[in-house]
Amino acid sequence: MIELHGHLFSSYTWKALIPLYANGTAFRFVETATDRPLSEQFPGKAHPGGHIPVLADGATVVVEATAIVEYLAVHHPGPAPLIPRDPADAVTARMLDRVFDNYVMGNMQRAVAAHFISRDKPELGRRDEPVAGEIAAARARLRQAYDWLEQWLGAHRLPPHVGLVTCAAAPALFYADWIEPIGPGRPRLSALRAELLALPPVVRCVEDARPFRQYFPFGAPDRD
Repeated sequence: MIELHGHLFSSYTWKALIPLYANGTAFRFVETATDRPLSEQFPGKAHPGGHIPVLADGATVVVEATAIVEYLAVHHPGPAPLIPRDPADAVTARMLDRVFDNYVMGNMQRAVAAHFISRDKPELGRRDEPVAGEIAAARARLRQAYDWLEQWLGAHRLPPHVGLVTCAAAPALFYADWIEPIGPGRPRLSALRAELLALPPVVRCVEDARPFRQYFPFGAPDRD
């Protein structure tokens, strides 16, 4: 049976869980332990950067969440159209996957990382500088990504759910909105986030992660 190694509060673990849930793929979830270094656990040894998630399918090990979605589309297909069959549509899906990963999820994680630096390494600067500047920069880049996506959504159509874009966008928008709210000024992107959070595979991820919200460094908002 497939094994997925990750953590239920991890945004990139969500990205790998969503396609498994959407296609009803049989798998075993192996939650990484928080009481010992990741480097001592399977993902830390299997992934070149020591990150999660990592998928093991027999002797095959797949690292990186996007590659896991691609692997599942090829080797464990189901009713969810993970990768569009039309090559041009597949290019669009892969482009948006990179946008959500690099500019939404990436800047959300940039702000989180800066928070931990300010908390755990005060010798690198007072809490209000330069770490606050790093958080402000991450939020500014989130606004930039939001504006691009709002414009793109006004001129294009998304691939159908549940696909690669769904898997990237759902966790990215879920957590990024906690850092920098999308706001009513971006109605298309706000509607997309709400639409994604209503999908059963995403609902399952949200609910399974709920017990860990206390660990969100900025404080999880009382919503979602």
